[in-house]
Amino acid sequence: MKIFILFCFLGIEYISALSSPWSWECKNERCTKKEILKGEEEKAVSLEACQMYCSRNSGLWPKPTGKVDISNNLVPLNPSQIEINSRRTSPLTAKAAKLFKEDLISRIATTRDSANNDGKPLSINIFLTEPDTDKLTLETDESYNLILAPDDKGKVQVNITAPNFYGSRHGLETLGQLIIYDDLRNKLMVPSTAYIVDKPAYPYRGILLDTSRNYISVDAIKKTINGMAASKLNTFHWHITDSHSFPYVSKSRPELSLYGAYSPKKVYTEKDIEEIVDFAKSRGVRVMPEFDAPAHVGEGWQKTGYVICLNAQPWGSYCVEPPCGQFDVTKDGLYDALEDIYGDMVDQFDPDIFHMGGDEVHFTCWNNTKSITDWMAKKGWGREEKDFAKLWGYFQDNAVERLFKKTNKNIPIIMWTSTLTKKEHIAKYLPKDKYIIQIWTTGSDPQIDELLSEGYKLILSNYDALYLDCGFAGWVTDGNNWCSPYIGWQKVYDNNPRKIAGSKVSQILGSEAALWTEQVDSTSVDSRLWPRAAAMAETLWSDPQTSWREAESRFLIHRERLVRRGIDADALEPEWCLQNENECPINKV
Repeated sequence: MKIFILFCFLGIEYISALSSPWSWECKNERCTKKEILKGEEEKAVSLEACQMYCSRNSGLWPKPTGKVDISNNLVPLNPSQIEINSRRTSPLTAKAAKLFKEDLISRIATTRDSANNDGKPLSINIFLTEPDTDKLTLETDESYNLILAPDDKGKVQVNITAPNFYGSRHGLETLGQLIIYDDLRNKLMVPSTAYIVDKPAYPYRGILLDTSRNYISVDAIKKTINGMAASKLNTFHWHITDSHSFPYVSKSRPELSLYGAYSPKKVYTEKDIEEIVDFAKSRGVRVMPEFDAPAHVGEGWQKTGYVICLNAQPWGSYCVEPPCGQFDVTKDGLYDALEDIYGDMVDQFDPDIFHMGGDEVHFTCWNNTKSITDWMAKKGWGREEKDFAKLWGYFQDNAVERLFKKTNKNIPIIMWTSTLTKKEHIAKYLPKDKYIIQIWTTGSDPQIDELLSEGYKLILSNYDALYLDCGFAGWVTDGNNWCSPYIGWQKVYDNNPRKIAGSKVSQILGSEAALWTEQVDSTSVDSRLWPRAAAMAETLWSDPQTSWREAESRFLIHRERLVRRGIDADALEPEWCLQNENECPINKV
């Protein structure tokens, strides 16, 4: 049994003025509730304070991967005396410091200044060894070391050492989790000492948000990114267009959003995108655009002559959901349009990786278009799968050439699993030194092992664990949607790349939770993503050797953090379970 003492001084009359008579104590690494008896007021411990030093990992999320040594003594902080100093600073560090301070100040739930301002000053020193690294890539070192200790001037001093801004930002996020709000004393509290060494297990930790099926507001996108930062996720995959709508305002091709957006107000302007990219970067998140092609195109392209099977009926013969639409890849002018769009996206997003989609191309559409089959016949091609795969390969070669013309260098390209990623086609058209494959089928799909054996790098978005739109009503028929049932956070957590890839896990770059928005809009994004996406975040950062059961208590704490940051994360259990740790599961640990 561990016994902890909270070193704070508090008058009896202040405790007795509180409406709650409860304190918490740590027994066998669990916080248990007990009544505050007369004479024990100074020793009373708030729930957040108990969770800080009683949890196996101090309530931190995601769990650090290196050494963790945190004192069981807590000291009060003065939120009006916070200073952050940087050596060899990055321009982004000042933004992250401002966000850190704003979050701390928001923790104070009341305005008893006399109680709030008598704590210790907090002095944070950030040391960057590579301060010029301000662009996140798949090779970026996101590690950090954090040392917290009192100095000889009565301050709480924190040293965060990291190679670059991204690691230091993660260090600030961890420090923010170490600082708790003690509602018994109306104070911010922090452990008197702490030492943490930490780095992520996987370089790609993402969320996909579809903004075409239904428009998602800029504010809702920012909340998503805010939740990602709180959970140390680093890639916002923006599925910005599809056959349903074209809300992306292309500077070069503005007619696409003019004809393709749901309304003039439901678009993403150049200013919107700049705002979102800057918002994300200061929180350690890259914004990666996806321009899905040659299928999943439609609205907005009506006047171009480059799209066929547009809203074809019966739609089930031409696409997986209405409205259908697919590029006529034999039109030379199409590639000029793509080059313009790619150029706009490269200028706005400055991507280190680019997603070209490649999802659900229906050969039936091409096969039923006479101009395409005539074009193929002139080349001596037939009309079998291998011939349409060759046609698709022709599109990829031309599209990639136009993309690289705008990037001025080769960058990694991500493609969804598809007919083209089958073993009989992939090496011909999607070479492994150029393409990363994103898995959307099940985690047990034999194609995963085939791709790994061929040396491809993969990103996992297997729908049986990471499609967070599953489990709701059907919308093209009755019953439930195609990927039901609903996926609980436990399954998300246990979807470990190591279990899926085995000895070839080094080829897994990471995972991505996907939220397709056929049945989602700005009102429901938060509750669909959070806190389940945070379960994936720990799996990718910490590569846990244990199951979700070990993580459950910390996960409930993290859900409260998300809510405190303004994210409408779904409730997981009655609050009673948070206050009575380990009493709700049938199988206790």
